[in-house]
Amino acid sequence: MTAENAANSPHDAAGGSGASQSPGERRAPDEFEPSGTPGGRETPGEFEPSGAPGGRETPGESEPSGAPGGRETPGEFEPSGTPGGGETPGERRPSDADRQEAPDEREAPDEREVPEEREPSDEQEAPNGENPLALRLEQMILGADRQYTPFQAARSAGVSMELASRFWRAMGFADIGQAKALTEADVLALRRLSGLVEAGLLSESMAVQVARSTGQTTARLADWQTDSFLEGLTEPPEPGMTRAEVAYPLVELLLPELEEFLVYVWRRQLAAATSRIARSDDEEAVSRRLAVGFADLVGFTRLTRRLEEEELGELVEAFETTSADLVAAHGGRLIKTLGDEVLFVADDPGIAAEIGMRLIETMTGDETMPALRVGMAFGTVTTRMGDVFGTTVNLASRLTSIAPRDAVLVDGEFAEALGASGDAPVSEADASADEKYRFALQPMWRRPVRGLGVVEPWLLSRRE
Repeated sequence: MTAENAANSPHDAAGGSGASQSPGERRAPDEFEPSGTPGGRETPGEFEPSGAPGGRETPGESEPSGAPGGRETPGEFEPSGTPGGGETPGERRPSDADRQEAPDEREAPDEREVPEEREPSDEQEAPNGENPLALRLEQMILGADRQYTPFQAARSAGVSMELASRFWRAMGFADIGQAKALTEADVLALRRLSGLVEAGLLSESMAVQVARSTGQTTARLADWQTDSFLEGLTEPPEPGMTRAEVAYPLVELLLPELEEFLVYVWRRQLAAATSRIARSDDEEAVSRRLAVGFADLVGFTRLTRRLEEEELGELVEAFETTSADLVAAHGGRLIKTLGDEVLFVADDPGIAAEIGMRLIETMTGDETMPALRVGMAFGTVTTRMGDVFGTTVNLASRLTSIAPRDAVLVDGEFAEALGASGDAPVSEADASADEKYRFALQPMWRRPVRGLGVVEPWLLSRRE
């Protein structure tokens, strides 16, 4: 390599800067202060061109130093300086050409402006096109904002995604994919249920049943409150306001009171249920002998065609309310209502008989009510998650379907139990004049009942 070529090409000398400059701006080697070794001695070949032995240039020697694209290699403009890294006097600074070739490092990716996230308001659209007022209601009721996806909630609660999904579905909530729709309360609920399982207080299947029973019960309660209670309070809306806008302050005021009342009623019901278990034998904890009754409105299907929807709703509500009051007042338990039918149970056949007769007498005296029929049976019943199952339940349902209008039919075991308790004579021929019976029993013709064979129903009535 000639001296002229060496002067026009960048040097990669040991400890030198070696940065490229535009013609006319390069300094001669003697303009650099020696970076040398301690004591100021130059290292061998400090300002000689680097390359292969024999003066041959190494590949890329004539190319500008640095990373591809003009980026500076680490320390390209750092001083080779004195030991300890201090700068030597007169050390070379980057030229204007160097600054133009180097990338602009002033804007780091993490320093760029990020659009602010704004909470949805009534004036702007909520995420995914959701109603802003609905989101405000949700946040107010739940007491927290959405901040977790299902996966994040499961991870925060320390449970598997599979178990979290089982709990979520058992409570009656739909799959939401991985949308950010869960709150800190959802994480706490998962943590509590899984904690009961880990502590051995509940099995995993039992924890799922707890979630399902709670979800089903509270779902119906919530629907009733929003459809009936809040609708009545917000009807008609105030001028210029929608029903939802009027509902917001009402819910805000009622929520703490209704929450406290809900917990109170649940505790009372739990106390009553545990008391029944404490009084029963261990064998009767799940399967025990109960009197089961169905009360059914006659001709309800025809009524649905004739009545307006609002009138039909009022009739069903009046029937359910009257039935629930009578069952509870006389010591029974209302299991469920099915629109035109109610299902109830009682520990004693005498209590169930009184409930059945009261239902007939009350509905008959109401001119707005259609005819009613009641069927009851006594026997072993399986109780599970607040519901009842078994042959006794099926028999009571079949007796209801064949009962005369405004009458009560019972099965043979029910009749025998009334006779054994002294509530009714087994037969009128054996009835004692000194005995005061509450009920009378009249045998009916034997008849086949679908799925249960031939049964002998008894007509129950009050004794004169």
